[in-house]
Amino acid sequence: MDGPQGILDTDLYKLTMQQAVCQYYPRARARYSFINRGETPFPRGFAEELSRFVAAMKELRLTGEEKAWLAEKCRFFHPVYLDLLEAYRFDPAEVSMEQVEGELTISIEGYWYTSILWEVPLMALISELYFEMTGEKDKAYPEAKIHELNQEKARFFRENGIRFVDFGTRRRFSYRNHRLLIPDLMQAEEYLLGTSNVHLAHVYDLVPIGTQAHEWFQFHSAKYGFRVANQIALERWLEVYKGDLGVALTDTFGTESFFHAFDTYFAKVFDGIRQDSGDPFEFLESAIGHYENLGIDPASKTIVFSDSLNLELARSIHEACARRVKDIYGIGTFLTNDVGVKPLNMVIKMVECQPFKDSDRWVDAVKISDASGKYTGNLETIQLARHTLFLDD
Repeated sequence: MDGPQGILDTDLYKLTMQQAVCQYYPRARARYSFINRGETPFPRGFAEELSRFVAAMKELRLTGEEKAWLAEKCRFFHPVYLDLLEAYRFDPAEVSMEQVEGELTISIEGYWYTSILWEVPLMALISELYFEMTGEKDKAYPEAKIHELNQEKARFFRENGIRFVDFGTRRRFSYRNHRLLIPDLMQAEEYLLGTSNVHLAHVYDLVPIGTQAHEWFQFHSAKYGFRVANQIALERWLEVYKGDLGVALTDTFGTESFFHAFDTYFAKVFDGIRQDSGDPFEFLESAIGHYENLGIDPASKTIVFSDSLNLELARSIHEACARRVKDIYGIGTFLTNDVGVKPLNMVIKMVECQPFKDSDRWVDAVKISDASGKYTGNLETIQLARHTLFLDD
C-alpha cells in the first residue's frame, strides 16, 4: 500500500489551523483520541503494522517546489509559516497505540502546533491498512467499474448544476483510488470547485479548499468557556486571515448556540457557514431566517453542506436552496470509498488540551454537535456544556 504522499497529503484546514495556532497558541498542548464509532474489530497485528507506517512518516517533508506552489496558490499563508512547514517533521513519539484482540486504542499528544497534523494522514492510513490486512481490498469493485461510477457522479453534478468539493481524504479506500478519482471528477467541469487534499490539488492544479475544524472551537471553549467559545474562535480566525477562508463551522456546540454568537458583524464579514451535523433542511431554514433577522440577504451568502452526503441528498438540498442561498457540497466518503466495501466509521478528535501558559493542567475539550451520535469527549463535561449553553431546556 502507498501510505501518505508527503506533508501535503492532508486536508487544507489542518494547515490553516496550524498557522493560526502558531500565531496565537504556540505553547498550548493537545491530546487526541481515536474513536471507533462503528466498533469495527481490527485484525491481529494491526497496531504493530500501523506503527511501522507511523514511524516512516518522520521522513516526510515539504519540498521546495511544494513550498513555492503553496506561496502562489494559498496567499493567506505567511512566509514565516511556510518556513516552519518546510522545517516540520512528524514526531512518531507523539503517537501511542495499543491493540487488545480486535480493539484498537490510539492517542496523540504534543504541542498543539505539531500534533495537529497527525489526524488526517493517520486516519487515511488506518482506513487503507484495514482493507489491506483484512482482505477487503480484494472484494472491491474492479477499477474499471469504479471509474464508471466516478464518471456517473461527475455527470450528475454537472447536469444538476451542483457545485461540490472532494472532502474524502480521511476515510478513503486507498491513496491510489483517491488519486484516480480526481480526474474523473474533473469531468464535472466548473462544478468541481476543488479538493480539501492539498497534495492532490497540487498534482491536478486544483484549488485546495478548507477553513477550520471542530478542534479550533473546542480549544477556545477549554480556554475561555463554552458561552464565549464561538465568538472568540471567530474573532481569532478573522485576526489571522483578514477575511480570507471565510466559511465558519457552526455545530461544535450546536447550531443554536453558534447563531447566538454569529451577530451582524460576523454574518457580514464571513462569506458563509458550514453545516456538518443534524437535519440539513432544518439548518437551511434556520440559517436563512438568521440572515434575514440580521437584515442580510441570504442569497448573498453561502452554505457548505458536508454531513454524510450522497447524490440524491445533495440534489434535494440543492433544490431547497434554489435562488435562496448559494450552496456548495463537501462530499467525502461517498466519493473516495464508494468501491463496494463498507467504509470505516471512525474519527480522531481533540479530547483534552493545556490552554494556559505556564500551567500543566489538562482541560477537557468536547464537541456537542447537532447530532448526539457525534458527541465526543468526557461525558460529564458534555453535560456541563449542554447545561451552560441552555441546551437542556
